[in-house]
Formats: sequence, C-alpha cells, structure tokens
Amino acid sequence: MNRMLQPGTVQAIRTLFARLDYSALGRIYCHDGGDAFWCAKRGPCQRWGIKLAEVLKGLLPPGGRSLYVGAGVAEIPMLVMETRELRRRVEAYNLRRDEVRVLNQATAESGLRFMARDAGMARGRVDHLWIVSVLNDPERVPHLSALSYGRAVPLTFDPARFSAERWMVRRLVDRCLRTLTRPGLVTTSTEEVMWVAEWCHRRKIPYQVSEREYPAAIVGDPICFMRVGDARP
Repeated sequence: MNRMLQPGTVQAIRTLFARLDYSALGRIYCHDGGDAFWCAKRGPCQRWGIKLAEVLKGLLPPGGRSLYVGAGVAEIPMLVMETRELRRRVEAYNLRRDEVRVLNQATAESGLRFMARDAGMARGRVDHLWIVSVLNDPERVPHLSALSYGRAVPLTFDPARFSAERWMVRRLVDRCLRTLTRPGLVTTSTEEVMWVAEWCHRRKIPYQVSEREYPAAIVGDPICFMRVGDARP
C-alpha cells in the first residue's frame, strides 16, 4: 500500500486547519499566551499529523472502526485520513465542551463530528484505539501526572488523591480496551504504554510495542503503536 496521503486528503486537512478559530482555542488550551501558542503549534500540528497519518494508514485495514479518546486539533489529520482513504468509521470523544464546539464548527461540512462525552461510554467493537496524552493529563489527573513526570513535591503530594486518580485511569483503560477486538491496534504515548500493558498482563493477553517512536505535535511525549492480542514482532 502507498502510505503517502492523497493530495485531496492533504488539502482537506489544510482546509480544516484554516477553518479553526485559533483565538477560541488559545483561551481553551492556555490561561494566557494562547495566540502565541497556536502560532507556534499550528504548523507542526499539520506537518507531523500528516506524517503520522501516513504511518497509521499502513497499519490499519480499510473499513474498520476507531475509537479516539481525548481527540482534539492534533488528531484531525488521522481522522481525515481514516474516513477519506480507508473508509473507516471513527468516533472522536473529548470532555472539553468548549473545544468540541470549536472543532465541530470547523468540521461541519467535512462529515467529521466530535462528541463531548466520556469515551468509556462508547459501544460496539473497534479494531483501533487512539489514546494519546489522556491518561496523564495534568488537568484531569494532576497528582498522577506530577508523579509520572517526576514533578511531585513530597510536602504537597496527596497519596489519597493519587489513588483516586489511578482508579479513574484504570477504569477508563478497562472500559476502552474492552471494546478492542483482538488482535487490535492501540496508538498511545510512550508514557501511557504502562497502563495498556498492565491491563494486558492482568488478563494474560499478549501485546507488542513498536520500537519506533514518533513526535507529538502539542505535547512532548513520543507516540508509539501497540498490537494487543498479538505478541509477534
């Protein structure tokens, strides 16, 4: 399969990026300096997103179904590629209602739709789960995130809150991975691999983590792929 995206797909991605309200996104992503943030991130989001979409294109079969957890601006290239080139169904979940509104305004004519709902509520089977920079999100799980990245302060770290956040993360992982057919593909960050691996270990399900890593457009954690239900290299 030719992994390069078709010119029409690339143009569709660029069109959606051009339609985004970056002033509104700046207020959502940043307490201040949002305009400067998107001035710096808009280009990389498109370029790196297109490159990652090309890689994902070579890993997914046509006609399947994907569940995207915490999907936002950075996921637009992958969503467009899946629907246009592989004729796959995609479900994109995001708990930020303001961001979902901005995204849906930009994608209204494309057929893509983001949902402001808990991805754990998704029903039906999928053969691809995208869960990137969700399980260590400092807004949702601040204590777990601080410990994950070595920023926890002994004087203020709250073990009880950490335990509650860890329970939340494990529950989300379980609810999402239960929808995944086996073998299935998981796209995640290198910092979140452990949560998927733990779920597999508890159930004695084999898995394989790709050796190659890919840069993420917004957060610094590299992205990798996991084959769940298949331990072959």
